[in-house]
Amino acid sequence: MARGAIRRKLSADPRSRKHRDLGRRRRDRPPLSRGIAMAEPIALIDCNNFYVSCEQLFDPRLRGKPVVVLSNNDGCAVARSPEAKALGIGMGEPAHHFKDKTREHGIRLFSSNYSLYGDISRRVAATIADFSPRTEIYSIDETFVDLSGFGGRMLDHAAEMRATVRRNVGIPTCVGIGPTKTMAKFANFIAKKNPVFNGVADLMNTEIAAYCMARTDVSEVWGVGSRTTAKLREIGINTVAQLRDMPLPLARKIGTVVLERTVSELNGLRCIELVDVEPTRKGMAVTRSAGAPMTTLAVLQQAVTAHATRAAEKLRNHGLVASHMTVFFHTNPFNNTPRDSASRTARLSPPSNSTMALVQAALACAAKAWKGDRDGNGFAYTKSGVILDDLVPQELAPVDLFAHEQERSGRLSAALDAVNDRWGRKTLILASEGFKRPFETKASMRSPRYTTRLADLPIVHA
Repeated sequence: MARGAIRRKLSADPRSRKHRDLGRRRRDRPPLSRGIAMAEPIALIDCNNFYVSCEQLFDPRLRGKPVVVLSNNDGCAVARSPEAKALGIGMGEPAHHFKDKTREHGIRLFSSNYSLYGDISRRVAATIADFSPRTEIYSIDETFVDLSGFGGRMLDHAAEMRATVRRNVGIPTCVGIGPTKTMAKFANFIAKKNPVFNGVADLMNTEIAAYCMARTDVSEVWGVGSRTTAKLREIGINTVAQLRDMPLPLARKIGTVVLERTVSELNGLRCIELVDVEPTRKGMAVTRSAGAPMTTLAVLQQAVTAHATRAAEKLRNHGLVASHMTVFFHTNPFNNTPRDSASRTARLSPPSNSTMALVQAALACAAKAWKGDRDGNGFAYTKSGVILDDLVPQELAPVDLFAHEQERSGRLSAALDAVNDRWGRKTLILASEGFKRPFETKASMRSPRYTTRLADLPIVHA
């Protein structure tokens, strides 16, 4: 009934007819209606306010209340409940900027609980996988789903997928359907913003798609950043419909081939395919902001040891080895303290995923990049990390003359993983990581890790 009202309003709107006619006259791109008719549907299912929803899942008292999840070191807002958004708290806004609002309105603040969020994300993805033979996990809270072949049952199938995730996992979602990934992403935005769609927006319908495009700002398109938006506004392109009708040569001139693909996808031509097999990683990084400024080499090396240890674990989980490692650290660029940044790169020969080999290389890089004596030189470093490059599958890595040393190191790393898997992370660590770990990220308001730690398991009292 509501969608019928949209169609009636659409038929009386000369602007939408003008856009469709203009699209049909373009010779440098196919018309919208033909492109959408030819393409098979793709859905994007996105968890609503995911981090906040995870917190509300285990504490129902938070529902209907202003809730904000903060970034590392409890710095900025990275997730907000609708009630917090209504109070004017922006994404990425520093926590100290809304300190008065927090006291006045009783806003609940939480440190990021990545263990919890990651586990809930895996449960959501596993539930979605039952609804299509082809899915692509795009981010921790977004999954693309191939809906080809469902025909007239497509909308009901999408609604059932959304309801099943809510029933089985407890996380609210919205679903957007379109002929391309860009259109599916746009449809998901429409589903969230317009309650008339009841959480599932189908933009395979050309009339509804054109109606929504004409009334949505161009900045809401996936992949159109602030700089590109400013360039588009300079030539009078302010809506998604105007971007869709843009000539492809002009799109390439303004935003390179990336914007050209976006325009094509808005016209229903698929340029970004669904990736149901994760490609092999070419690089990997582990970076963290320090909980307290690192003013001595000893503390910096403890942090670098922790990062290299985690990087080695991730390599082994993916069956990869690294050929090069870069260690970096820098001061806070936003305060008035002396500023400095440094980095060093080491070649790992042979390529390795051994914790001991990576930590040894990382410590050497940190020592070479350190400026001044070992007791500090006035710089207060606030962030450090390791970056691994030239990753290859372990079975394809070259082997040197001392392969038996690699095997022994590999067995030792496997034993390290087994102990930490059995008894919890950081049960067994290298001595160079230290025990007090002053560099660790602050998380003073983190909720319990309900699903990944036995000690944090919720207890129901009769």
